[in-house]
Amino acid sequence: MSDAATRPMLVRDRAATALGIRVEVDEPGRAVLSMRVRADMTNGFDITHGGLVFALADTAFAVACNEDERVTVAAGADITFLKSTQEGQMLTATAVRRVRSGRNGLYDVTVTDETGDVVAEFRGRSLTTNRTLAAE
Repeated sequence: MSDAATRPMLVRDRAATALGIRVEVDEPGRAVLSMRVRADMTNGFDITHGGLVFALADTAFAVACNEDERVTVAAGADITFLKSTQEGQMLTATAVRRVRSGRNGLYDVTVTDETGDVVAEFRGRSLTTNRTLAAE
């Protein structure tokens, strides 16, 4: 995680840290995160494992939808893989809030490679709980 990742949620995100995910932009309703594909992130076809592309998109979604002190979690998500990537490539996930109504939210995440080509499109549905991170 980058030095900008000072929110407790981000500091405690061991999965994102292990994957080398960096926070580039952290704004209410919008987040941009990046991850360099390592050899241990590839599958038997020497392409980036889809689950790790999903993890990057899901982390960007989490940053974008946790915009206040209340804990917001995923109620569901879907991803469409559009282009494969390989070791050494830089992936960037840009998450944007589409709708937030009451406790529900809808967010779109576009994952691109270093050339700007779209690698995946992700749509996440959020649910804001009554919990706060301080109570965790």
